Amino acid sequence: MPDQDEVIAFLAQGEDARAETHISIVFLHPGIAYKLKRAVRLPYLDYSTLARRQAFCEAELALNRRTAPALYLGVRAITRAAAGGLEFDGPGAPVEYVVAMRRFAEADLLESLAKAGRLTAPLLRDLTDAIAAFHAAAEPALRDGAALLRGVIAGNAERLAQCGFDPALVAAVNASCRAALAAQAKLLTARGAKIRRCHGDLHLGNIVLWQGRPLIFDCIEFSDDFACIDPLYDLAFLLMDLLRRGEGGFAALVANRYLDRTAEAGGLAALPLFIAVRAAIRAHVRAAQGKAGEGAGYLALAVAALAPATPRLLAIGGFSGAGKSTLAAALAPELAPMPGARVLRSDVLRKTLHGVTPETRLPESAYTRAMNAKVYARLYEEAEAALQAGASVILDAAFLRGEERAAAEALAARLGVAFHGVWLEAPDEVLAARLEARRGDASDAGVEVLRRQQALETGAITWARLRAAPVEALRAAVLAQARIEPVSMKR
Repeated sequence: MPDQDEVIAFLAQGEDARAETHISIVFLHPGIAYKLKRAVRLPYLDYSTLARRQAFCEAELALNRRTAPALYLGVRAITRAAAGGLEFDGPGAPVEYVVAMRRFAEADLLESLAKAGRLTAPLLRDLTDAIAAFHAAAEPALRDGAALLRGVIAGNAERLAQCGFDPALVAAVNASCRAALAAQAKLLTARGAKIRRCHGDLHLGNIVLWQGRPLIFDCIEFSDDFACIDPLYDLAFLLMDLLRRGEGGFAALVANRYLDRTAEAGGLAALPLFIAVRAAIRAHVRAAQGKAGEGAGYLALAVAALAPATPRLLAIGGFSGAGKSTLAAALAPELAPMPGARVLRSDVLRKTLHGVTPETRLPESAYTRAMNAKVYARLYEEAEAALQAGASVILDAAFLRGEERAAAEALAARLGVAFHGVWLEAPDEVLAARLEARRGDASDAGVEVLRRQQALETGAITWARLRAAPVEALRAAVLAQARIEPVSMKR
């Protein structure tokens, strides 16, 4: 392979830090970073010639400008100067190419924010919306989704066998992934039509908070097999990363927000498999980096993601401001399978039916009795599809009418899944205060709506009644009432 020592010495002049991997070196200078591709040939990439490195630098620039144009400045040639040394973009012969990027603070990486406990729900919602928009605009790349994943699983098995992990754990991961693939093969093949040129390496270390917005960078440019994938498989890397860090609540939030904003709910049954495969990849990558202990933790996550799970249906009702959505979000990560329950919120579905974002306010005409009936019909329809896909479901709606509550119970009975209904209550002044303080939420309800709700005849409430309390106490109460063993206790 070509000797890059001279180029490395040139790029190191004036650097104040450096980041290295087995395929690249990033030289960090004040305000700017230069990424050099190592002259290597590996089973999954070939940077061995100058022409190939130039082409991949240009591909990296173009592909990453889809999501982070503010970060990617251009491709710069390192040329031979007349005096014999090296310079940028001179008239002499090129000896190397690098990608030039704006430098950002490492503390602004979402990986750093996660370690510092500074991830927030609004940030993760903004990130998910950005991912959904990116996937929607990504170039189609039709392939056989089952065949693609079959190759990844086979490659994982080969690499895991070389890492020195507990053979029983490796065998369990391989067997679980193969069994899940067999069960989902028809679905994955059908979803081949949804495959896009995605990111391919979508974890927290490749997302930065830039000028108040999350920007996704450093996508895979060197392999179609890694980048041309199912959008849910792309998202699964982020979900897996959050789960491994103990951020199950955020993983459930991201998954639900993504499904709320896209037409990808039909792939829900494959999501645990996607998470497991991502975890297995991370396991052998960590082992190759000399971190076998971390790798074993990822293997354990892979096994947990594919552990047998019985779907169930929870429904949370009550007047506006009672805390239904807060409780649903707290319960979602505790219901198997990973990444948690599908939360179907009537306020979000109403916005979807009107073709607007969840936080867009709707006029009074969107809240007629007829429209309410459409919202609940959609609620039960999507719940049935998710339950049949093997997911647990939480219904988050007012359920003010007896027939609405009965329909939820009847759905569970028809599908043969366990049902638990919760009715949240709070003092009138608490309900009003919460509604007045609400900002940037999918619910349009104010105090006037609350008063109209309170004037309705709800009929007999047979669901478990829970009074206002800290969400942790409410979550524990529901889990105990429904006899649910929290997923967080199994990881």
